[in-house]
Amino acid sequence: MNNRVYKYFFYEFLRYFLIVLFAICAILWTIQAVNFLDLVTEDGHAFGIYTFYSFLLIPKIITKLIPFAFLISLMITINKLEKDNELIALWTSGLNKIYIVHLIFKISLFIAMIQILFTAFITPETLNTSRSVLKNSQLQFIPSLLKEKVFNDSVKGLTIFVERKNTDGSFKNIFIEDEGKALTAISTDESGSTIFAKSGYVASDDKSLVLYNGSIQKNNLEKEISIVRFEKTVIDLSALSTKTITAPKIQETSSKDIFICIKTKDQNKNNCNAELDFQKDLMIEVNKRFGTPFYIPVIGLIISFLLSTRKDKKISLYNKNIFPALSFAMLVCSEISVRYSGFSLNNTLIYYIIPIGMLPLTYLLLVRTFKYENLN
Repeated sequence: MNNRVYKYFFYEFLRYFLIVLFAICAILWTIQAVNFLDLVTEDGHAFGIYTFYSFLLIPKIITKLIPFAFLISLMITINKLEKDNELIALWTSGLNKIYIVHLIFKISLFIAMIQILFTAFITPETLNTSRSVLKNSQLQFIPSLLKEKVFNDSVKGLTIFVERKNTDGSFKNIFIEDEGKALTAISTDESGSTIFAKSGYVASDDKSLVLYNGSIQKNNLEKEISIVRFEKTVIDLSALSTKTITAPKIQETSSKDIFICIKTKDQNKNNCNAELDFQKDLMIEVNKRFGTPFYIPVIGLIISFLLSTRKDKKISLYNKNIFPALSFAMLVCSEISVRYSGFSLNNTLIYYIIPIGMLPLTYLLLVRTFKYENLN
């Protein structure tokens, strides 16, 4: 009988956990996806690159939501079983509540392992891949760089301005300033160049700009200005890259590389720095990946107090409010304290000692509560 009860409880929890997790994840992903539309409209990346990049951010969202989804789904499961009087039936049949607490603890350990899997391995890898996608992509939507009466500087060292966009898709009075030699076919020295054109349009391949009746101004090394006038010229823009940050961040670095950097402080390694502030950030990242999941079992034990079936309505109402509030406060405290955990070794130890120390204390309180609870 116990095995059937455990399976039923686990399947109910898992159902609510997946619903809560993916429902909130879908909402947050949609919001982020809308925010990242700038990759297409401002930076000129292809829509396929934008879509792939957006999907690669899903593991990051899931990682953030797992503890919260665990808390909400566990509350829903217990409240649902209580509302349907299924818990009362279990208790009256002789099932010890502490066995359900053990089951909740095992489930919390399972969720904590999933959290570590995401934080330590899956999320850093997908974030690093997303950064590589932007780094290796080229501008494909050149028209997005040409906006009416807007100085567009999405490309590093390049500023583009058009006075007016006509109904046929052509442009009037185009200004291009190339400070960083982005247009290599035109700007061949360190001084860059400036291009004026009375009209122009984007070629059918969306990778080049056709200009009419204009001039190209260049400054040579002697600071002399040379002007080349043209009736028609074609500027290849296919090799341009945007100012989107392409260097990997700490959260996009693999756990293995972070541990190596902390141990060796080898500045020759990619994304490694011996400076104290950088090492603190590395330690904070390690604690986020491996320390935060320790708080999930504590939350599971705190929520287990909802299994209490005191007849006193005031006590029952108190339990239904205080223990979810304590669990949520634990989540918030873990997120806040992890930001200071890397400042010193003592801070790191405290960050890990808090959940580890609370586990036996909370368990003993549960045993005491259920032992002396009057079920009659």
